[in-house]
Amino acid sequence: MSGFDANVNRRLSAKLHRRVCLVLTEDSLLAEEVLARKKLSAEVAGRLSDKVILIRPGRIEAVLDELRKMGHTPQVVGKPSEPRV
Repeated sequence: MSGFDANVNRRLSAKLHRRVCLVLTEDSLLAEEVLARKKLSAEVAGRLSDKVILIRPGRIEAVLDELRKMGHTPQVVGKPSEPRV
């Protein structure tokens, strides 16, 4: 039996996040730079990969401002919608 066959019955747990903001960097070095910045690291909820950072809910504007102060020009792909009441 191959290593793949032995893992067939294992379960993979995943957590669904709604209305989250992600910072996608071009390379892992840039992600490390973001995480090393104190003001930005406080806004990070997690790291999904070496290039993808999960931002705490409601903190994307603070992150964008800080990225601009660092000289970056972040591209916003989607705008967050208003919360439903």
